[in-house]
Amino acid sequence: MATVDITGEQFASTIEGNDIVLVDFWAEWCGPCRQFAPTYSAVSEKHPDVVFAKVDTEAEQQLAAEAGISSIPTLMAFREKVLVFSQPGALAAPQLEQVIDAVKALDMEEVHAHVARSQAEAAAAAGNGSKSSGPQDGSQIPDF
Repeated sequence: MATVDITGEQFASTIEGNDIVLVDFWAEWCGPCRQFAPTYSAVSEKHPDVVFAKVDTEAEQQLAAEAGISSIPTLMAFREKVLVFSQPGALAAPQLEQVIDAVKALDMEEVHAHVARSQAEAAAAAGNGSKSSGPQDGSQIPDF
């Protein structure tokens, strides 16, 4: 599958409507982004079961801010609507393949249980005035 450019309006529906979505946050002026683009595109052709999305951070500044993008390129991976990987920096093809293999190999029952526990802990902490520590979106899943 080729890469697809998505906007802020398409972001949520892309994540919600597909099992595995990789998102490359990039900008035209970014040298490492331009170097990573052919790798991202070539690897996308090998994985028709994965959506390879691209977000232009210049055109989609609000989405980039909401996603917490502070360095580009940044690659995010979502599986079953859960952010399971987020890392700035261009990857070589073998590294990108490792990320994809790891995302495909995740035990999603375990991931969803982890997210549910984290959300319950955050709700309990909010109930007694404590602040939650860390994101509750699944991004605390162990690194690959």
